Amino acid sequence: MQPSPNRPLWLWVAIGALGFLALPWFAIQDANGLLMAPYVFSREQAGNGLLQAALYGKPWLWAAVAGLAVAALACRMVPGRRQGLLLIAGAGIALFVLLAAGFLVGARGWSFESFTAAFGALPAKQSGMGWGGFVVLASLLVLAAFGCARRGFFRGDLFVAAAVLGCAALLALFIVFPVLKALAAAFLAEDGGFAPLSIVERVASERNFGLGCLAGRGSCGVAWNTLFLGLATAASTTLLGTLMALMAERTSRKYARPLNVLAMLPMITPPFVVGLGLILLFGRAGVANQLLEWAFGVAPTRWFYGWLGIWVAQTFAFTPIAFMIMRGVVQGVAPSLEEAAQTLRASPRATFLTVTLPLLKPGLANAFLVGFIESMADFGNPIVVGGQFSVLSTEIFFAIVGAQYDPGRAASLAWILTVFALAVFALQRGVLGKKNYTTVSGKGDAGIAMALPAGVRRVVHGVVLPWIAFTLVVYLFAFAGGFVQTWGRDYTPTFKHFNTAFALEWGAFGIVWAGTAWSSFFTTFKLAAIAAPMTAGVGLLIAWLLARTQFRGQGAFEFAALLAFAIPGTVLGVSYILAFNVPPFELTGTGLIIVLCFMFRNLPVGVRAGTAAFKQLDKSLDEASLMLRAGSVRTLRHVVLPLLKPALVAALVYSFVRAITTVSAVIFLVTAENELATTYIIGRVGQGDYGVALAYCTVLIVLMSAATALIQLLVGERRLGRRAAPAPFVAPASIQAST
Repeated sequence: MQPSPNRPLWLWVAIGALGFLALPWFAIQDANGLLMAPYVFSREQAGNGLLQAALYGKPWLWAAVAGLAVAALACRMVPGRRQGLLLIAGAGIALFVLLAAGFLVGARGWSFESFTAAFGALPAKQSGMGWGGFVVLASLLVLAAFGCARRGFFRGDLFVAAAVLGCAALLALFIVFPVLKALAAAFLAEDGGFAPLSIVERVASERNFGLGCLAGRGSCGVAWNTLFLGLATAASTTLLGTLMALMAERTSRKYARPLNVLAMLPMITPPFVVGLGLILLFGRAGVANQLLEWAFGVAPTRWFYGWLGIWVAQTFAFTPIAFMIMRGVVQGVAPSLEEAAQTLRASPRATFLTVTLPLLKPGLANAFLVGFIESMADFGNPIVVGGQFSVLSTEIFFAIVGAQYDPGRAASLAWILTVFALAVFALQRGVLGKKNYTTVSGKGDAGIAMALPAGVRRVVHGVVLPWIAFTLVVYLFAFAGGFVQTWGRDYTPTFKHFNTAFALEWGAFGIVWAGTAWSSFFTTFKLAAIAAPMTAGVGLLIAWLLARTQFRGQGAFEFAALLAFAIPGTVLGVSYILAFNVPPFELTGTGLIIVLCFMFRNLPVGVRAGTAAFKQLDKSLDEASLMLRAGSVRTLRHVVLPLLKPALVAALVYSFVRAITTVSAVIFLVTAENELATTYIIGRVGQGDYGVALAYCTVLIVLMSAATALIQLLVGERRLGRRAAPAPFVAPASIQAST
C-alpha cells in the first residue's frame, strides 16, 4: 500500500500545532524553555502561543493559527497546483506576519522610533522567540516550501524544496542578516546619520590602498598587505596540501598514518601556540638568533616579525585543510584512466601531467579558495607574530575594541575583505568553468592507482619530509613550555601547571574537579560536539543542492554559504551581538549563540569539500536510484553518502577541532557561565602564566587527536572497489636453493 502523498504535509501541520500549544512561545531568561513545557497553560512567561494571543496581548500570534488551519485545509486536497497555491498563501503569509511582528515589536514596545511617533506608544511588549516560536516558524517555512514544490518548482520534489528554502533561511538568518547589520555601519557618519558617500572616503584612504612601500616611503596599505599575504598563503598551503595528499595516497602506505597525524597537529592546536613555538625558535631571544649570535656574532633582531612570520604561521595553520580536501580528491581519481594512458604508451610522467593532475583541478581550486579566505580572515597569527605589519583583520579588531572605536572604519574594511573573497571566488569559477571532472561512475573501477613518477616522488619527499620535521621541532618547543617551571629562567621539569589546570580531588560526595580549567574544558567539548555534526550535515546538504539541483538564485545561495569565511571572526562575533541582542532572536549570553557561531563560521569547509567530491561523482548514480523510484532521501542515504565519506570526515573533523580552537569569532560571545578553552588560555597568557596555558594546549591536542581518530573510525573509508597493487613475487626457498 502506497503512503498518502499528503502525509508529509499532515506531519508538518501537526508539528506546528504541537509547537503552538505545547511549548513556550518566548525565550525564558536563565531557564531552558523545554523544561518549562509543563507550565505553558499556567504562567505568562512560559505561556504557549495560544495563551499569549488570547490573554497576554499578542494578537499577531493568531496568524500562526490561521496559517496552520489553511495548510490543514490544503492537506485535504488532491496534490497539484491549486493545493500548492493554498499552501503558499496560508503558510507564507502567516510566516511573514510573525516575522514582521517580531522585528517591529520589542521589549519596550515598538522597536523603531518612527513607529512610536506615527502610532503612539504600544502597550504590548515581547521578548525573543523561544522553542514554540521556532517550531511554528520552521513548520510554516516547510509547508510553504511544499507549496512551491506542488506548484512545479524544484521538479515537484518536496524534500528538495524544503532543503533549499530551509538552508536559504538559515544562511539568511545566521550569516547574511548579522553581516549586513554590521556592514551597514560603513554608510553611517560619525554622528550616526545616514551618509552613503562616507564609505568611499573610508575605503579609498591612503591607509588602505597606499603604495608607499614601492617608492621606499614606509609601508603599503593594509588592503595590499592582506591581498599579498592571502595569495602567498593560499599558494603555499595548496602546494603543501597537494604534495601531502600525493604522499599519503600514491607512495608507500607506511607514510599514510603518520602523515595524517602530523598534518593534523597545526589544525588541532590553538593558533597562538604555533605562533609561540615559532617565536621560541625565531624570535629575538629564540634559538635561531642565539645560534647565529654564538656562531657568527650576528646581533639578535626582530627579523621574523612581520609578513614572513605571519605567512609561515598561516601556512602551518591552514595546510591541513588543503591536505584534507586534496586527499579525498586524489582518492577519487580513477586508476583506469591512468592505465588507459599508459596502455597508449604514455610515460608515467606524461600520464601524471596530462591525466592525473588535470583531474585534481576541482580540489586545487577549492583548496586555494579556502586557503585565501582563511588567510584574510585570520586574526590569531597576525596579532602574535605580525609586529608592525598590519592586515585587515587586526585593523578591524582595533577599530572595534581599541580606544578609537570606529565601527564605520571596521565596516569599510570588512567590505574590502568581502570584495577580495568574491573576486577569488569568481576567478575559481572561471578556471573550472563547465568542464567535467567525473571519475567515480556507476561502472566500477578495479584499476590500480599509478605510482608517482620518480621525479615527482623525489619532489614530494624532498618537500614534505622536511616540512614534517619542521612541524615536529616547532611543536616540541611549544610542548616543552608546559613541563618546565618558568620558560627562559628555570627549566626544571614539573607537572605543577597540569595540576593547576586539571587537578582532581576526592571529597565527601565523590570526585571534585578542583582544577581551574575544568569548567571551560567541559563547556568547550559539549558545545563543539553539538556544533560539529550540525555543521557537517548542513554543509554537505548545501553541497548536494548546489551540485545536483538547479534553482533560481543558486549563485547567491552559494556565495551566502561562503560569506562566513570572507568576514573576520571578530566582525562575525560583533555581528552576532548586534543582531541577536534584541527581539525577535535574543540569543546573546547563551550557549546556543556560540554553537551557531561555530556552525556557520565553519560551514564553508563542509560546502567546499562536498562540492569537490560531487564533481567526481557521476550524476547517473543519483539518476539510476531515482528511476528505480527511490526518493531523494533514500538516494542520499544509500547511494550518495557512502561515496562522500572523505568529505564527511573532513567536515566533521574540521568543524569539531576548529570549534575548540577558535578565538576571534567567539571572544565577544563568551560569558562566565559559558567560558571556552581558548578564552581561558588567552586569559592565562595575558597574566604571563605561559606554563598553565601550554599545559592546557597539550591536553587539548592529545584529546582532539583521539577524537579525530574516533571520527575516522566511526565514519570509515570510502570503498571504490579498486584492486590493490600485487605483492612482489618471491620464489620458494627450494627454487632459490636450486638456482
